Amino acid sequence: MKILSFILIGILYLPTLATEFITIGTGGVTGTYYPTGGAICNLVNQYTKTTQLRCSIEATNGSVYNINSIKNNELDFGLVQSDVVYQAANGIGPYKNNRIKKLRSVMAIYPELLTLVTRRDANINSLDDLKGKRINIGNLGSGQEASTNLLFRESNIDKATLKFSSSLKASEMPDALRDNKIDGYFYMVGHPTENIIDSSNSVDIKLVSITGSNIYKLLQKYPYYTRASIPAEMYKGNPEETKTYGVKAVLVTNTDVSEKAVYTLVKAILDNFETFKQLHPAYAHITKESLLDGLSAPQHKGAKKYFKEAIHTQN
Repeated sequence: MKILSFILIGILYLPTLATEFITIGTGGVTGTYYPTGGAICNLVNQYTKTTQLRCSIEATNGSVYNINSIKNNELDFGLVQSDVVYQAANGIGPYKNNRIKKLRSVMAIYPELLTLVTRRDANINSLDDLKGKRINIGNLGSGQEASTNLLFRESNIDKATLKFSSSLKASEMPDALRDNKIDGYFYMVGHPTENIIDSSNSVDIKLVSITGSNIYKLLQKYPYYTRASIPAEMYKGNPEETKTYGVKAVLVTNTDVSEKAVYTLVKAILDNFETFKQLHPAYAHITKESLLDGLSAPQHKGAKKYFKEAIHTQN
């Protein structure tokens, strides 16, 4: 009996695999970051029984918030604009003298375009028409706030010439436009997005092209930006393409997150890549190769390991 008791006690105290929990910081619920985080977690959680990794998402204020939270180990992963990743990894711009050395890229998922959404009756046809208008710059801690402020500086647009500038969250912008509280808003986002669809369904909108000699100089000065356009007829009432520029939405983490967690997350996405691409229209034209374009920060060793194995397998 004593021997049996010792055996039973030994079984009870056998080491068990502990589940590792990870959280992805996203953005506003009507943007593209939020469903992207959800799509990633859904794939990761399909394998929890075997990998012991469970994923959840958190709605946040966006890129800057996500990077700062990752720096402080409050989030494990985050979706961030590639320009903000570049600035944080290199200690420039808002991160001058505050370089985040442990910031790491995982993959660059899809293009994000700086988009100016306006009420058609506001008669805004170019950046020159912003004077005297009510414009939402972007909520504090968001990538679009940082990108819009940079656009204003490089285009010599003084905020003081606006009637007023606001800092509404992404989810608040369509209602504010509909209720005529603002004339327009800037949004760095993947297309199509429910946010702009909501706006177009409630008010007559015009997407304004962001072009001109100052934009050409901006693109020359900041190589992480690239020219792009929003296709014609993507949104109601906009039959022509809208010219602009953009970045990539990059999934980032830090060096404190385990190699296993990053490897498992990347494997879950790429082993189910065609399924992943169908989860949002913004992923329609991405490829496995494009996931490595525009990382803007060193890649985490867990991600490197999977991509190396995947390339070796393909060859």
